[in-house]
Amino acid sequence: MGRMTERALSFDAVADQYDTSRPGYPPALFDAVEELTGRSLGGSRVIDVGAGTGIATRLLRERGAHVVAVEPGPGMADRLHRTLPEVPLVRGFGDALPFADASADLITYAQSWHWTDRDRSLPEALRVLAPGGALALWWNISDADVPWIAAQDARIRRWADDGAHGAHGTARGNRHLPAGPRFEERRVPWTRRVTLDTHLDNLATHSVFRMLGEESAARFLARERAELLTVFPDGLVEEAYAVELTVTHRPPAGPAA
Repeated sequence: MGRMTERALSFDAVADQYDTSRPGYPPALFDAVEELTGRSLGGSRVIDVGAGTGIATRLLRERGAHVVAVEPGPGMADRLHRTLPEVPLVRGFGDALPFADASADLITYAQSWHWTDRDRSLPEALRVLAPGGALALWWNISDADVPWIAAQDARIRRWADDGAHGAHGTARGNRHLPAGPRFEERRVPWTRRVTLDTHLDNLATHSVFRMLGEESAARFLARERAELLTVFPDGLVEEAYAVELTVTHRPPAGPAA
């Protein structure tokens, strides 16, 4: 897990850039979370694990949830605290949640479940959830059916020699789920239009760019700017995503003996 932890913590150096360039999530995602969990976010006790700079945390709060953020990286945690000072923040990992049994209605992992040891993080989540509570995992996945996204993905793969580079969310969430509990899934398509600078800044925050070094990443991104200007000459990029959502529940409490 050493290399995995190093890669997960590589975002710390670009926390501000991460917060301003990474995509958020559409309202339809949170509608789907409420539908699959059978609970309104309003008033729910939510633990957002691997909260990063608070992109999902902020949106959960806007839906009325009482959120506690959990984030291991000092740089990411600092950015979250600066932008959301009113949100309780705990430094920790999903593999060992520092919370009491049955203390949450919902535990969320936005773009972060794949950084955990799933054989440990799933039992931990079920321990901390109240009976009937839910675990919700989601990822923004770039739509590879869009030609320019598929072409960019191929260029990144050739450059990084990494079939799971993650810049387009290529590792589907359900490949990281342990056997056992029943999981329900939902796919929520959406788009956003951003400047070319924001798009490239977003790419640069992904772990493959962090791990291969700034000089190599800068050369690739300069070439990518030229490639994308042939597709988007006005400098505005139409990014297409689908949020892949997976939900499971802690079974409700049985009748008292």
